[in-house]
Amino acid sequence: MTDHRSIATSNGPSVFLALELSRSGWLVAIQCPSDGRVSRHKLTGGDVDGLLALIVRARSKAERAIGSPVETICCHEAGYDGFWIHRRLEAAGIISHVIDPASLQVDRRARRVKTDVIDVEALLRAVMAYCRGEVQICRMVRPPTVEQEDARRLHRERHRLIKERVAHVNRIKGLLVTQSIYDFEPLRASRREVLDALTTYDGRPVPPHLKQEVLREIDRLELALKQIHEVVAERDVVAAAETPRDGAETMIGQLMRLKSIGPETATVLVREVFYRSFANRREVAAYAGLTPSPYRSGGMNRDQGISKAGNALVRAKMVELAWMWMRYQPKSALACWFVERVGAGKGRVRRIGIVAVARKLLVALWRYATTGLVPSGALLKPGQPEALTA
Repeated sequence: MTDHRSIATSNGPSVFLALELSRSGWLVAIQCPSDGRVSRHKLTGGDVDGLLALIVRARSKAERAIGSPVETICCHEAGYDGFWIHRRLEAAGIISHVIDPASLQVDRRARRVKTDVIDVEALLRAVMAYCRGEVQICRMVRPPTVEQEDARRLHRERHRLIKERVAHVNRIKGLLVTQSIYDFEPLRASRREVLDALTTYDGRPVPPHLKQEVLREIDRLELALKQIHEVVAERDVVAAAETPRDGAETMIGQLMRLKSIGPETATVLVREVFYRSFANRREVAAYAGLTPSPYRSGGMNRDQGISKAGNALVRAKMVELAWMWMRYQPKSALACWFVERVGAGKGRVRRIGIVAVARKLLVALWRYATTGLVPSGALLKPGQPEALTA
Protein backbone atom coordinates (compact mmCIF):
# COMPACT_ATOMS: atom_id res chain seq x y z
CA MET A 1 0.00 0.00 0.00
CA THR A 2 1.23 3.45 -0.88
CA ASP A 3 2.42 5.52 2.06
CA HIS A 4 1.57 9.12 1.20
CA ARG A 5 4.25 10.38 3.55
CA SER A 6 6.79 9.37 0.91
CA ILE A 7 5.29 11.80 -1.62
CA ALA A 8 4.48 14.62 0.76
CA THR A 9 6.81 17.07 -0.96
CA SER A 10 6.44 18.27 -4.54
CA ASN A 11 9.53 18.03 -6.74
CA GLY A 12 8.72 20.92 -9.07
CA PRO A 13 5.98 23.22 -10.39
CA SER A 14 2.58 21.73 -9.67
CA VAL A 15 -1.05 22.38 -10.46
CA PHE A 16 -3.02 21.89 -7.25
CA LEU A 17 -6.70 20.90 -7.24
CA ALA A 18 -9.20 20.40 -4.45
CA LEU A 19 -12.62 18.79 -4.82
CA GLU A 20 -15.68 19.48 -2.69
CA LEU A 21 -17.93 16.52 -3.46
CA SER A 22 -21.68 16.11 -3.18
CA ARG A 23 -24.28 14.03 -4.95
CA SER A 24 -25.70 17.00 -6.88
CA GLY A 25 -22.50 18.77 -7.85
CA TRP A 26 -18.73 19.02 -7.52
CA LEU A 27 -16.86 22.24 -6.80
CA VAL A 28 -13.26 22.29 -8.03
CA ALA A 29 -10.65 24.80 -6.88
CA ILE A 30 -7.46 25.07 -8.98
CA GLN A 31 -4.25 26.95 -8.37
CA CYS A 32 -1.71 27.10 -11.20
CA PRO A 33 1.99 27.82 -10.59
CA SER A 34 2.07 30.48 -13.33
CA ASP A 35 -0.07 33.13 -11.61
CA GLY A 36 -0.89 31.73 -8.14
CA ARG A 37 -4.56 32.65 -8.46
CA VAL A 38 -7.34 30.28 -7.40
CA SER A 39 -10.07 29.53 -9.92
CA ARG A 40 -13.29 27.71 -9.09
CA HIS A 41 -15.32 25.49 -11.38
CA LYS A 42 -18.61 23.65 -10.99
CA LEU A 43 -19.25 20.17 -12.35
CA THR A 44 -22.19 17.81 -12.24
CA GLY A 45 -21.87 15.26 -9.44
CA GLY A 46 -20.07 12.15 -10.68
CA ASP A 47 -18.75 13.79 -13.87
CA VAL A 48 -15.22 12.43 -13.59
CA ASP A 49 -14.67 12.75 -17.35
CA GLY A 50 -15.43 16.46 -17.10
CA LEU A 51 -13.03 16.68 -14.17
CA LEU A 52 -10.23 15.01 -16.14
CA ALA A 53 -10.84 17.34 -19.09
CA LEU A 54 -10.67 20.33 -16.72
CA ILE A 55 -7.39 19.02 -15.30
CA VAL A 56 -5.91 18.61 -18.78
CA ARG A 57 -6.83 22.20 -19.67
CA ALA A 58 -5.36 23.58 -16.43
CA ARG A 59 -2.17 21.58 -16.84
CA SER A 60 -1.75 22.61 -20.48
CA LYS A 61 -2.23 26.29 -19.58
CA ALA A 62 0.36 26.04 -16.79
CA GLU A 63 2.89 24.28 -19.04
CA ARG A 64 2.51 26.92 -21.77
CA ALA A 65 3.02 29.70 -19.23
CA ILE A 66 6.06 28.09 -17.56
CA GLY A 67 7.54 26.34 -20.54
CA SER A 68 8.15 23.06 -18.74
CA PRO A 69 6.12 20.03 -17.59
CA VAL A 70 4.17 20.34 -14.33
CA GLU A 71 2.78 17.82 -11.87
CA THR A 72 -0.92 17.60 -11.08
CA ILE A 73 -1.82 17.07 -7.43
CA CYS A 74 -5.45 16.63 -6.41
CA CYS A 75 -7.20 16.08 -3.08
CA HIS A 76 -10.67 15.46 -1.71
CA GLU A 77 -12.16 14.39 1.61
CA ALA A 78 -12.89 10.78 2.46
CA GLY A 79 -16.62 10.24 2.59
CA TYR A 80 -19.73 9.04 0.79
CA ASP A 81 -18.04 8.43 -2.59
CA GLY A 82 -15.49 5.97 -1.28
CA PHE A 83 -12.24 5.62 -3.19
CA TRP A 84 -13.32 5.25 -6.82
CA ILE A 85 -12.49 8.88 -7.68
CA HIS A 86 -9.03 8.49 -6.16
CA ARG A 87 -8.41 5.34 -8.20
CA ARG A 88 -9.62 6.98 -11.42
CA LEU A 89 -7.33 9.98 -10.89
CA GLU A 90 -4.34 7.78 -10.07
CA ALA A 91 -5.00 5.73 -13.21
CA ALA A 92 -4.86 8.98 -15.21
CA GLY A 93 -1.39 9.74 -13.83
CA ILE A 94 -2.56 12.35 -11.30
CA ILE A 95 -1.19 12.38 -7.74
CA SER A 96 -4.30 12.00 -5.60
CA HIS A 97 -4.66 12.47 -1.84
CA VAL A 98 -7.67 11.51 0.28
CA ILE A 99 -7.89 13.70 3.37
CA ASP A 100 -9.36 12.67 6.71
CA PRO A 101 -11.98 15.43 7.19
CA ALA A 102 -11.71 15.25 10.99
CA SER A 103 -8.04 16.27 10.79
CA LEU A 104 -8.62 19.59 9.02
CA GLN A 105 -8.20 22.79 11.01
CA VAL A 106 -11.39 24.82 11.49
CA ASP A 107 -12.26 28.29 12.70
CA ARG A 108 -12.83 28.21 16.48
CA ARG A 109 -15.12 31.22 16.68
CA ALA A 110 -18.48 30.81 18.36
CA ARG A 111 -20.23 30.80 14.99
CA ARG A 112 -18.20 29.28 12.20
CA VAL A 113 -19.05 30.32 8.65
CA LYS A 114 -19.29 27.27 6.41
CA THR A 115 -19.84 27.22 2.66
CA ASP A 116 -18.64 24.96 -0.16
CA VAL A 117 -16.34 27.71 -1.39
CA ILE A 118 -14.71 28.11 2.03
CA ASP A 119 -14.38 24.33 2.40
CA VAL A 120 -12.80 23.72 -1.02
CA GLU A 121 -10.29 26.53 -0.53
CA ALA A 122 -9.40 25.13 2.89
CA LEU A 123 -8.75 21.76 1.24
CA LEU A 124 -6.59 23.44 -1.37
CA ARG A 125 -4.50 25.23 1.26
CA ALA A 126 -4.15 21.99 3.23
CA VAL A 127 -2.84 19.91 0.31
CA MET A 128 -0.43 22.68 -0.74
CA ALA A 129 0.97 22.89 2.80
CA TYR A 130 1.19 19.09 2.96
CA CYS A 131 3.17 18.97 -0.28
CA ARG A 132 5.53 21.63 1.06
CA GLY A 133 6.45 19.15 3.79
CA GLU A 134 4.05 20.20 6.55
CA VAL A 135 2.83 16.64 7.12
CA GLN A 136 1.09 17.54 10.40
CA ILE A 137 -1.27 20.02 8.69
CA CYS A 138 -3.77 17.21 8.09
CA ARG A 139 -4.01 13.43 7.96
CA MET A 140 -4.09 11.53 4.70
CA VAL A 141 -6.12 8.35 4.35
CA ARG A 142 -4.27 5.42 2.83
CA PRO A 143 -6.86 3.99 0.41
CA PRO A 144 -7.06 0.19 0.22
CA THR A 145 -6.87 -1.69 -3.04
CA VAL A 146 -10.08 -2.95 -4.63
CA GLU A 147 -9.33 -6.45 -3.34
CA GLN A 148 -8.58 -5.27 0.20
CA GLU A 149 -11.73 -3.17 0.29
CA ASP A 150 -13.87 -6.06 -0.95
CA ALA A 151 -12.34 -8.47 1.59
CA ARG A 152 -13.72 -6.32 4.43
CA ARG A 153 -17.31 -6.76 3.29
CA LEU A 154 -17.98 -10.06 5.04
CA HIS A 155 -17.17 -9.13 8.64
CA ARG A 156 -18.69 -5.66 8.25
CA GLU A 157 -21.90 -7.13 6.90
CA ARG A 158 -22.00 -9.60 9.78
CA HIS A 159 -21.53 -6.74 12.25
CA ARG A 160 -24.46 -4.89 10.69
CA LEU A 161 -26.67 -8.02 10.65
CA ILE A 162 -25.93 -8.66 14.32
CA LYS A 163 -27.24 -5.18 15.09
CA GLU A 164 -30.40 -5.94 13.11
CA ARG A 165 -30.85 -9.21 14.99
CA VAL A 166 -30.56 -7.44 18.35
CA ALA A 167 -33.04 -4.78 17.21
CA HIS A 168 -35.63 -7.36 16.15
CA VAL A 169 -35.23 -9.36 19.38
CA ASN A 170 -35.64 -6.23 21.50
CA ARG A 171 -38.65 -5.10 19.50
CA ILE A 172 -40.40 -8.46 19.90
CA LYS A 173 -39.74 -8.58 23.63
CA GLY A 174 -40.86 -4.97 24.02
CA LEU A 175 -44.16 -5.62 22.24
CA LEU A 176 -44.96 -8.64 24.41
CA VAL A 177 -43.99 -6.92 27.65
CA THR A 178 -46.94 -4.56 27.10
CA GLN A 179 -49.14 -7.62 27.68
CA SER A 180 -47.22 -8.80 30.79
CA ILE A 181 -45.28 -11.48 28.83
CA TYR A 182 -41.67 -11.38 30.04
CA ASP A 183 -40.22 -14.83 29.29
CA PHE A 184 -40.53 -15.10 25.50
CA GLU A 185 -37.20 -15.85 23.79
CA PRO A 186 -37.31 -14.97 20.06
CA LEU A 187 -34.02 -16.75 19.28
CA ARG A 188 -35.34 -20.19 20.21
CA ALA A 189 -36.24 -22.49 17.32
CA SER A 190 -39.73 -23.05 18.80
CA ARG A 191 -40.56 -19.31 18.86
CA ARG A 192 -43.63 -19.59 16.63
CA GLU A 193 -45.17 -22.49 18.55
CA VAL A 194 -44.49 -20.76 21.86
CA LEU A 195 -46.08 -17.55 20.56
CA ASP A 196 -49.29 -19.42 19.70
CA ALA A 197 -49.55 -20.68 23.29
CA LEU A 198 -48.89 -17.35 25.03
CA THR A 199 -51.54 -15.67 27.15
CA THR A 200 -51.73 -12.22 28.69
CA TYR A 201 -51.91 -11.35 32.40
CA ASP A 202 -55.65 -12.10 32.53
CA GLY A 203 -55.50 -15.40 30.61
CA ARG A 204 -56.55 -14.05 27.20
CA PRO A 205 -54.62 -14.95 24.02
CA VAL A 206 -52.31 -12.37 22.51
CA PRO A 207 -54.42 -9.72 20.69
CA PRO A 208 -54.60 -10.57 16.96
CA HIS A 209 -53.04 -7.38 15.54
CA LEU A 210 -50.23 -7.49 18.07
CA LYS A 211 -49.63 -11.14 17.23
CA GLN A 212 -49.43 -10.34 13.52
CA GLU A 213 -46.94 -7.55 14.20
CA VAL A 214 -44.80 -9.92 16.26
CA LEU A 215 -44.98 -12.54 13.49
CA ARG A 216 -43.78 -10.00 10.94
CA GLU A 217 -40.91 -9.10 13.26
CA ILE A 218 -40.11 -12.81 13.54
CA ASP A 219 -40.05 -13.04 9.73
CA ARG A 220 -37.48 -10.25 9.61
CA LEU A 221 -35.54 -11.83 12.46
CA GLU A 222 -35.38 -15.18 10.67
CA LEU A 223 -34.17 -13.49 7.49
CA ALA A 224 -31.39 -11.79 9.48
CA LEU A 225 -30.47 -15.11 11.11
CA LYS A 226 -30.35 -16.82 7.70
CA GLN A 227 -28.09 -14.12 6.27
CA ILE A 228 -25.82 -14.20 9.32
CA HIS A 229 -25.43 -17.95 8.83
CA GLU A 230 -24.55 -17.46 5.15
CA VAL A 231 -22.02 -14.72 5.85
CA VAL A 232 -20.37 -16.71 8.67
CA ALA A 233 -20.13 -19.81 6.46
CA GLU A 234 -18.48 -17.79 3.70
CA ARG A 235 -16.08 -16.19 6.19
CA ASP A 236 -15.13 -19.55 7.72
CA VAL A 237 -14.30 -21.02 4.31
CA VAL A 238 -11.74 -18.25 3.82
CA ALA A 239 -10.41 -18.48 7.38
CA ALA A 240 -9.98 -22.27 7.23
CA ALA A 241 -8.35 -22.38 3.79
CA GLU A 242 -5.45 -24.87 3.76
CA THR A 243 -3.66 -23.00 0.97
CA PRO A 244 -3.91 -19.25 1.65
CA ARG A 245 -4.22 -17.12 -1.49
CA ASP A 246 -2.38 -14.11 -0.09
CA GLY A 247 -0.55 -12.75 2.93
CA ALA A 248 -3.76 -11.62 4.62
CA GLU A 249 -5.21 -15.14 4.65
CA THR A 250 -1.89 -16.44 5.97
CA MET A 251 -2.07 -13.98 8.88
CA ILE A 252 -5.68 -15.00 9.62
CA GLY A 253 -4.63 -18.64 9.94
CA GLN A 254 -1.63 -17.63 12.03
CA LEU A 255 -3.74 -15.66 14.52
CA MET A 256 -6.23 -18.51 14.86
CA ARG A 257 -3.44 -20.70 16.20
CA LEU A 258 -3.55 -18.76 19.47
CA LYS A 259 -6.00 -19.78 22.17
CA SER A 260 -8.88 -17.27 22.62
CA ILE A 261 -8.78 -16.10 18.96
CA GLY A 262 -11.42 -17.41 16.58
CA PRO A 263 -12.17 -16.76 12.90
CA GLU A 264 -14.20 -13.57 13.50
CA THR A 265 -11.56 -11.83 15.62
CA ALA A 266 -8.73 -12.95 13.33
CA THR A 267 -10.60 -11.75 10.24
CA VAL A 268 -11.40 -8.34 11.73
CA LEU A 269 -7.83 -7.75 12.91
CA VAL A 270 -6.23 -8.72 9.63
CA ARG A 271 -8.72 -7.13 7.24
CA GLU A 272 -8.99 -3.89 9.23
CA VAL A 273 -5.50 -3.46 10.72
CA PHE A 274 -2.71 -5.87 9.93
CA TYR A 275 -2.91 -5.63 6.13
CA ARG A 276 -1.61 -2.06 6.54
CA SER A 277 2.00 -1.07 7.03
CA PHE A 278 2.80 0.61 10.33
CA ALA A 279 6.10 2.20 11.30
CA ASN A 280 5.86 1.41 15.01
CA ARG A 281 3.58 0.27 17.85
CA ARG A 282 2.27 3.80 18.46
CA GLU A 283 0.79 3.92 14.98
CA VAL A 284 -0.89 0.53 15.54
CA ALA A 285 -2.52 1.64 18.81
CA ALA A 286 -3.46 5.03 17.34
CA TYR A 287 -5.25 3.41 14.40
CA ALA A 288 -7.61 1.70 16.86
CA GLY A 289 -8.04 4.84 18.98
CA LEU A 290 -6.48 3.14 22.02
CA THR A 291 -3.81 5.75 22.71
CA PRO A 292 -4.02 7.97 25.84
CA SER A 293 -5.13 11.60 25.49
CA PRO A 294 -3.57 13.69 28.30
CA TYR A 295 -4.70 17.26 28.95
CA ARG A 296 -1.81 19.40 30.18
CA SER A 297 -2.00 23.18 30.21
CA GLY A 298 -0.30 25.40 32.77
CA GLY A 299 -0.88 23.84 36.16
CA MET A 300 -3.61 21.52 34.87
CA ASN A 301 -2.66 17.90 34.30
CA ARG A 302 -5.28 15.21 33.85
CA ASP A 303 -5.94 12.16 31.75
CA GLN A 304 -8.95 12.18 29.41
CA GLY A 305 -8.87 8.46 28.72
CA ILE A 306 -8.22 6.88 25.32
CA SER A 307 -8.53 9.05 22.24
CA LYS A 308 -11.19 6.94 20.41
CA ALA A 309 -9.93 8.65 17.25
CA GLY A 310 -9.67 5.45 15.27
CA ASN A 311 -11.43 2.37 13.96
CA ALA A 312 -14.36 1.80 16.33
CA LEU A 313 -14.94 -1.78 15.16
CA VAL A 314 -11.35 -2.76 15.92
CA ARG A 315 -11.43 -0.97 19.28
CA ALA A 316 -14.58 -2.81 20.38
CA LYS A 317 -13.20 -6.13 19.15
CA MET A 318 -9.94 -5.63 21.05
CA VAL A 319 -11.69 -4.87 24.34
CA GLU A 320 -13.79 -8.00 23.85
CA LEU A 321 -10.67 -10.00 23.02
CA ALA A 322 -8.87 -8.64 26.11
CA TRP A 323 -11.53 -10.18 28.36
CA MET A 324 -11.25 -13.47 26.43
CA TRP A 325 -7.47 -13.31 26.74
CA MET A 326 -7.75 -13.06 30.53
CA ARG A 327 -9.91 -16.17 30.55
CA TYR A 328 -8.05 -18.43 28.10
CA GLN A 329 -4.49 -17.12 28.52
CA PRO A 330 -4.29 -16.64 32.32
CA LYS A 331 -0.57 -17.44 32.50
CA SER A 332 0.51 -15.06 29.75
CA ALA A 333 2.63 -12.01 30.59
CA LEU A 334 -0.25 -9.66 29.75
CA ALA A 335 -2.70 -11.48 32.03
CA CYS A 336 -0.16 -11.45 34.87
CA TRP A 337 0.46 -7.74 34.29
CA PHE A 338 -3.28 -7.08 34.60
CA VAL A 339 -3.65 -9.12 37.78
CA GLU A 340 -0.60 -7.48 39.35
CA ARG A 341 -1.95 -3.95 38.83
CA VAL A 342 -5.69 -4.46 39.25
CA GLY A 343 -5.75 -7.32 41.72
CA ALA A 344 -9.19 -7.68 43.25
CA GLY A 345 -10.29 -4.26 42.02
CA LYS A 346 -13.73 -3.99 40.50
CA GLY A 347 -15.75 -1.54 38.48
CA ARG A 348 -13.99 1.41 36.86
CA VAL A 349 -10.48 0.35 37.84
CA ARG A 350 -10.97 -3.02 36.19
CA ARG A 351 -12.43 -1.49 33.02
CA ILE A 352 -9.51 0.93 32.72
CA GLY A 353 -7.08 -1.95 33.17
CA ILE A 354 -8.71 -4.08 30.48
CA VAL A 355 -8.47 -1.22 27.96
CA ALA A 356 -4.74 -1.04 28.71
CA VAL A 357 -4.55 -4.79 28.11
CA ALA A 358 -6.39 -4.32 24.80
CA ARG A 359 -3.82 -1.76 23.65
CA LYS A 360 -0.83 -3.91 24.63
CA LEU A 361 -2.46 -7.01 23.15
CA LEU A 362 -3.11 -5.31 19.80
CA VAL A 363 0.59 -4.39 19.55
CA ALA A 364 1.64 -7.91 20.57
CA LEU A 365 -0.66 -9.51 17.97
CA TRP A 366 0.61 -7.12 15.29
CA ARG A 367 4.16 -8.28 16.02
CA TYR A 368 3.01 -11.90 15.98
CA ALA A 369 1.17 -11.51 12.66
CA THR A 370 4.05 -9.72 10.96
CA THR A 371 7.09 -11.46 12.49
CA GLY A 372 5.77 -14.71 14.00
CA LEU A 373 6.78 -13.66 17.53
CA VAL A 374 4.24 -15.22 19.94
CA PRO A 375 3.16 -12.94 22.81
CA SER A 376 5.09 -13.76 25.97
CA GLY A 377 3.59 -16.74 27.81
CA ALA A 378 0.76 -17.21 25.32
CA LEU A 379 -0.43 -20.73 24.51
CA LEU A 380 -1.12 -22.13 21.07
CA LYS A 381 -4.13 -24.33 20.43
CA PRO A 382 -3.48 -28.09 20.70
CA GLY A 383 -1.88 -29.59 17.63
CA GLN A 384 -0.39 -26.33 16.37
CA PRO A 385 3.31 -26.23 15.40
CA GLU A 386 5.71 -24.32 17.59
CA ALA A 387 6.44 -20.66 16.80
CA LEU A 388 8.89 -18.03 17.91
CA THR A 389 8.35 -16.91 21.50
CA ALA A 390 8.93 -13.49 22.95
